[in-house]
Amino acid sequence: SCDATQLCNCSSMGLEFIPPGLTAKITGLNLAHNRIKHIQSQDLKQAVNLRALLLQSNEISSIDEDSFQSLEKLELLDLSNNSLAHLSPVWFGHLFSLQHLHLQGNSYRDLGQSPPFSRLRNLSSLHLGNPQFSVIRQGNFEGIEFLHKLWIDGSNLSQYEQGSLKSIKQINHMIINLRNSNIFSEIFRDLVYSVTWLEVAEIELPVEKKSLVQNSTRPFRMQKLTFKEALCTDQTISQTIVSLKEITSLKELQAINCVLEGRGRWNTEEIARSGQSFVETITIIKAVIQNFHLFFDLEGMESQINKLKRLTITSSNVFMVPCQLARNFSSLLYLDFQENLLVNNRLNETICEHSWPSLQTLNLSQNSLKSLELTAVYVSRLPELINLDISQNNFGEIPEECTWPKHLKYLNLSSTHIPKVTRCIPQSLEVLDVSGNNLKEFGLELLSLKELYLTRNQLKTLPGASPIPNLVSLSVRRNKLNSFSKEEFESFRRMELLDASDNNFICSCEFLSFVHHEAGLAQVLVGWPDRYVCDSPLAVRGAQVGAVRLSLMECHRSLVVSLICVLVFLVVLLLVAVGYKYHVVWYLRMTWAWLQAKRKPKRAPPKDVCYDAFVSYSENDSEWVENTMVRELEQACPPFRLCLHKRDFVPGKWIVDNIIDSIEKSRKTLFVLSEHFVRSEWCKYELDFSHFRLFDENNDAAILILLEPIQSKAIPKRFCKLRKIMNTKTYLEWPAGEQQQQVFWENLKGALKS
Repeated sequence: SCDATQLCNCSSMGLEFIPPGLTAKITGLNLAHNRIKHIQSQDLKQAVNLRALLLQSNEISSIDEDSFQSLEKLELLDLSNNSLAHLSPVWFGHLFSLQHLHLQGNSYRDLGQSPPFSRLRNLSSLHLGNPQFSVIRQGNFEGIEFLHKLWIDGSNLSQYEQGSLKSIKQINHMIINLRNSNIFSEIFRDLVYSVTWLEVAEIELPVEKKSLVQNSTRPFRMQKLTFKEALCTDQTISQTIVSLKEITSLKELQAINCVLEGRGRWNTEEIARSGQSFVETITIIKAVIQNFHLFFDLEGMESQINKLKRLTITSSNVFMVPCQLARNFSSLLYLDFQENLLVNNRLNETICEHSWPSLQTLNLSQNSLKSLELTAVYVSRLPELINLDISQNNFGEIPEECTWPKHLKYLNLSSTHIPKVTRCIPQSLEVLDVSGNNLKEFGLELLSLKELYLTRNQLKTLPGASPIPNLVSLSVRRNKLNSFSKEEFESFRRMELLDASDNNFICSCEFLSFVHHEAGLAQVLVGWPDRYVCDSPLAVRGAQVGAVRLSLMECHRSLVVSLICVLVFLVVLLLVAVGYKYHVVWYLRMTWAWLQAKRKPKRAPPKDVCYDAFVSYSENDSEWVENTMVRELEQACPPFRLCLHKRDFVPGKWIVDNIIDSIEKSRKTLFVLSEHFVRSEWCKYELDFSHFRLFDENNDAAILILLEPIQSKAIPKRFCKLRKIMNTKTYLEWPAGEQQQQVFWENLKGALKS
């Protein structure tokens, strides 16, 4: 259960005792939310380097006195929410390094007779008390001189010995739950000289006529006093105001979730006689005033508010401040009326002429204001106003022109349902927030503007830079922004922060190229890279913009398609040229004819044989063939019938069909071979077909006549069977002498007859 830093988490494991085997390596041990009931002496003896020990929410009811003796380096000990019925000083006697101790939520009724924390010289925060805790005695806090935070659950505290908390010289922040109003006064008198910020919860303010301040030469330390969930009446408020004036160091008062049973009938005369208040800041949050609409106008309190600098009254049903009272807030700089019931006609009374003369910041957000034009008129009565928040009011419309305070620098109009921005927006602004208004564009000229917030609108592009040349920070988060270009980005010359996160970005090549190559973009974009996600293309949807890389085809599709088309066209053109040069069409037609011929019987029926031989020869050898061979053979006795292409081919019939028919109608085929023959394209065509037809039959239908000496290598290699015949079979060679020529003719005639 331990990580690399030796912090061991054994919480919520159903343990009934501290697990054995703890070593000096462990620095943190979490045993919270188990069922441990008893801590024994040996349980933690070896964990000498332990810094944090969490034992809250167990069932611990007893601890051996020397259980923590070896934990001299322990800084945090949490024993809260257990069943400890008493606290022993011996437990904490060796915890010299302890800074944070949590003991609240047990069942002890007091802190014992001896001071339990006297050895904890480094203690910084202490939490103690429970619903059964009822007694605080002198000496309980002996040994503690300084605490950063002290929290006491004294909701049922019934006895407090005066001076018990006086021994602590300084407490920065103290929180105490207290219902006994009499004890509150006693505790308060002890704390006024030591606590900087006192927070009191659940108190019912007492009717106290005795002074809350003792005669002492010690200086007051209390600067801030907070009441939470307190109950007060008109009488107790009046007396509390008078009593607190004695604490000259008190500068801030807070009331949170407090209930006032009264109508504002305060003893203003007594309050005025008691002198000037030193409080500068008052904060009232969620005050509950029964029948608040009957609350008095606090007439007579004018003299008590003229030194006040900050006033916050939120979520408290404020619907108006009387004009006369408002005029006496002469020093007020900050006023917050967020989430109240102010309407325009009451605002006219609240911000009347010469009221709030020094006010610089005003928050009227989440009220019931309906007219932006009237609101601007009333606010213009505040000559020193710099910051104005009127967000989350339902204005609905925005006029073309408005009157504003001349020094206004900050204006918040977010979520006010304005459909557009007009020249009603003051030119003096440095900060403008118009988020959440469904704006489709922003083109307003604001030369002094430095910060612009356009979150949650409908913008599809960044606003133009020229009308807002001094912009330093821009937020267009959660709009309909698809991308932004290098030119748009660089047009904002002073831009330091740009929040364009949570938009549906189209990760185009141009946008990705800009994002990946723009120097310093990551330092300007808020939320980069986690909150910048691609919405399209579909293949990269959900991916971070900075991590997406698109292929060349995806980035330059039109160019790639154009190149492919050009390449295909060139290939087709090349094929056409090659086909034209090498008669490919003719070869294709010949191949088709040959395939058809393959399906025919290899030999024509005897009745269809018309010739003794088909003669294949070169045109250059035609004189010998036609004048010598034809005369010799066709005039022989008996004569031979020869098929010559010049004479016997059917006119108009395709040449391949003529060759096929002539070979099939001839018993033999004579090839008159010569150098002209093997170089003749025409003869090659005849050989291309005839060698398939004739030599596949494996017979002697072919007769080779060598008209002149020729090497077999000169015959094209693809006619392998023809070369094989020349190498393996006898062929007739035309002789030069007449005597040998007679023998040649006799041999040829014999071959034709065979």
